[in-house]
Amino acid sequence: MYDTEEEQVEALKRWWKENSISIIVGLVMGIVIILGWNYWQDHKKEQAAQASVAYSQLLKALDEGKKDTVDKLAEHMREQFKGSEYAAFSSLLQAKLKSEQGDFAAAKQILKTVAAESNKHLSNIAKIRLVRLMLATGEYEQGLQIINDVDAKTAVSYSANYDELVGDLYVALDRLDEARTSYQNALRAGQQSPLLQFKIDDLTAQEKL
Repeated sequence: MYDTEEEQVEALKRWWKENSISIIVGLVMGIVIILGWNYWQDHKKEQAAQASVAYSQLLKALDEGKKDTVDKLAEHMREQFKGSEYAAFSSLLQAKLKSEQGDFAAAKQILKTVAAESNKHLSNIAKIRLVRLMLATGEYEQGLQIINDVDAKTAVSYSANYDELVGDLYVALDRLDEARTSYQNALRAGQQSPLLQFKIDDLTAQEKL
């Protein structure tokens, strides 16, 4: 403890002299961090708003059959809003349009790009569509490889879809026993579509011939 007021003042002066720089730096850094965070949040909101507008324009162009505009907007979305859900959805729509036009090579490349994104939900959707395209173009082994490489932990919600696709690929490869097993796995995983049951029944019918 200090005996006099003068000693307290002197002690306070010494403390301030020793700590003033670090205190000022800390305050400045705190202000910078807060301002930076606010700027980043505002930037993200602005980016999301711009992406939403561009996506709406793409949907309108798609509805009006303006295929060139769809291509340009989808490419713009991938460049300007890379990694966003809007960009991924735009790419999925563009890939669907390319597939309908018969440009399977372009559709596959676009789907591969989305499949590599960090959003696991959209990545799995892209992989499933990519494998379906490969099934349509006779790339059966390549399709199986893509499914084999899928991380099961991030694809739990899509396991039935993958199992059914594996069955389709095995049928195309005339590996019917393996196809049946895959279809049954899809059933157990919750894929209760009439089409899946038809596929299983069709395999049974083929065996009786």
